[in-house]
Amino acid sequence: MSVKVNITSKGIQKVLKNYNEKQAIAEYIWNGFDANANTVRVDYVTNPLGLLAQLTIADNGYGINFDRLQQKFDPFFESEKSIQIVTPKHTSKMHGRNGVGRLTFFTFAHDAVWHTTYQSEKRFRHGEIYINTGGLNSYSYDFSTVPSNTGETGTSVSFTNLKISQQDIEETVIPFLINEFCWFIELNKHKNYSIIVNGVALDFSSNVKTIEEFSLFYPDTAVTFKIKYVHWKENLHKELSKYYFLAGGEEIYKDYTTLNKKSDDYFHSVYIDSDFFRDFDFKSFENEGQVAIFGAAKSSAEYRFLIKALTEYLKSKRKPFLKEYANRLIETYEEDEIFPVYATEREKELRKPVLVDLIKVLYEVEPKLFSNLNTDQKKTFVRLIDLLMHSNLRDEIFEMFNGMIELEAEERDELSKLIKGPEEAKK
Repeated sequence: MSVKVNITSKGIQKVLKNYNEKQAIAEYIWNGFDANANTVRVDYVTNPLGLLAQLTIADNGYGINFDRLQQKFDPFFESEKSIQIVTPKHTSKMHGRNGVGRLTFFTFAHDAVWHTTYQSEKRFRHGEIYINTGGLNSYSYDFSTVPSNTGETGTSVSFTNLKISQQDIEETVIPFLINEFCWFIELNKHKNYSIIVNGVALDFSSNVKTIEEFSLFYPDTAVTFKIKYVHWKENLHKELSKYYFLAGGEEIYKDYTTLNKKSDDYFHSVYIDSDFFRDFDFKSFENEGQVAIFGAAKSSAEYRFLIKALTEYLKSKRKPFLKEYANRLIETYEEDEIFPVYATEREKELRKPVLVDLIKVLYEVEPKLFSNLNTDQKKTFVRLIDLLMHSNLRDEIFEMFNGMIELEAEERDELSKLIKGPEEAKK
């Protein structure tokens, strides 16, 4: 049977124009995990020219129920507005953009065929669904095929007439998948979640910089929080840095950490497991006097203790990282000739070390000051600092930076010494 809908195939591609092949392949994997799969297999075959002859993404999830087929496919074809991509904010469940991933194969292939097995009330049933790039606004299906006797549910999507190569998969897609799913596989490690490419499980440890495990204990109510901290080497795409609150290994809620979006490339995830979260009310908040009717809330003493301790812990982990990156910043500024050229070697010896130290401290305190600047803006910013430091307005310079960025006592003292000099800073 064939079904056609209102929006045109070009309209669908227009709405999904920001997708590329690696993001699209990731969406099919997310769809598998959304269907309660714990294993997703990506298999491909290449031709003598190194191009992909076939690509298959298979999962062991619950399959696509024929009786709900229209609910699964039709809503995304009704209008351009209906295919808007929404990422879940406070849970990792249903991460696959509400099924929109089914349409993104046009970025890397011409034809897609779904082979799915699901369990109906009386038996296992099998069916097939077909879509091609030329007709993204229509799909055909056949659920009259022989019922499955395997007793196993799941969905396999096969793509043909592909536009990508083995090199694309190995050098672009696989590194993308590691960064996309590393936090999620870690979240579900106790369930043995895996992504297997041509028979080999992806090694997500390649994106791990540091892993630490410890416990926090709140003595007043004898509550224990088991913590796993992961510092990632590279960014987590749209996931960013988050706290994951679990009870018995099951995710209850997630939210951004206090050091998320600091423009410093400090990518991290913190997994917090405790029975304390079983009846926790994450959504009520946050008036001081508010009390949850059932269980605890964010205003509870235990939660405040936890977040305060983790914030201090993350700050301690971030400091050496920022020092390392501050040194890298100076190296790149040297290579790109950002620093001013001084009239004499003597002048350079007197002014440049102070300027370099100040830039390092400013970066460590607020990396955002140095983000998203082009070469001319970097030169202007650095040379303005140098000129101000050379002037007799050091008190004014300190007050300017002190007002621009939030400083802790230790940071304030260090900045004051650099700008005013040790003796003046004591006054």
